[in-house]
Amino acid sequence: MKRKVILDSDPGHDDAVAILLAVGSQAIDLLGVTTVGGNQSLDKVTYNARAVLEMAHANDVPVHAGCDRPLVRPQEVAASIHGETGLDGVTLPEPTRPLDAGHAVDWIIDTIMKNEPGTITLVPTGPLTNIAMAARKEPGIVERVKEVVLMGGGYHVGNWSAVAEFNIKVDPEAAHIVFNEPWPVTMVGLDLTHQALCTPEVQKRIEGVGTDLAHFVSGLMDFFRKTYKDNQAFVDPPVHDPCTIAYLIDPNIVKTRRCPVDIELRGELTTGMTVADLRGPEPSPEDCHTQVAVKLDFDGFWNLIIDAIEKIG
Repeated sequence: MKRKVILDSDPGHDDAVAILLAVGSQAIDLLGVTTVGGNQSLDKVTYNARAVLEMAHANDVPVHAGCDRPLVRPQEVAASIHGETGLDGVTLPEPTRPLDAGHAVDWIIDTIMKNEPGTITLVPTGPLTNIAMAARKEPGIVERVKEVVLMGGGYHVGNWSAVAEFNIKVDPEAAHIVFNEPWPVTMVGLDLTHQALCTPEVQKRIEGVGTDLAHFVSGLMDFFRKTYKDNQAFVDPPVHDPCTIAYLIDPNIVKTRRCPVDIELRGELTTGMTVADLRGPEPSPEDCHTQVAVKLDFDGFWNLIIDAIEKIG
């Protein structure tokens, strides 16, 4: 059975790779891509999502634009990492499919309510604004969603502050809503995604596929490598967002640990921190609906991505 997935994203170099992995995997039924202001403004990331799907020959996948700003805070973007377009470093194809009508939040709600309960997985790889808004507008979706697998946070490390990751830090109120709803939540945070480094050896394997798409992905990684070296002192860039899709394709690729997680909203130095309580024995799923990703199968992860690039052609 294919996993029915709604990918809520803000492309973004690593979001683009997540889209490609979802399109290229036989295990994923990508119902649609929804966009949220995050790595860049909503209009830019929405265009990027459409262009990446065009590059992947996936014009049948709808794209719905969502919230253009956090619930209560001023918008922040990550131009220092993703550039002025959100996908600097490559030439994007012109999308041939028009942007689909209807707000992302309404489309998420309608899609969940029309499908059988327990069949749709939400995969947010940007700020959690759209998902929080959907849960508040139609609380009935919460019991119908199979699970939420999100890229964000970190139980030991931050990047937008000393203790907070970008997706959570820019809209912590939305994150607080999402983490405190009773649906199952898997947090694929920086502790895991910093293991997903695109090394020169990995990039050579990608280039070795030899297609236009492979060169496109390699171009994304060239730009990503430079900005991560300049801004966060990484030698090789961490490719965060596709770790969520890899986990859904093969849970053995991402080891998880169940623990309570909550979001700090008021700390002068800690706003947006994902506070994971790792004390004591691991709780049961009946007692705890949240878990965090801890260990990546590096080779298995990149094998999935390269296989998807080959399959898309």
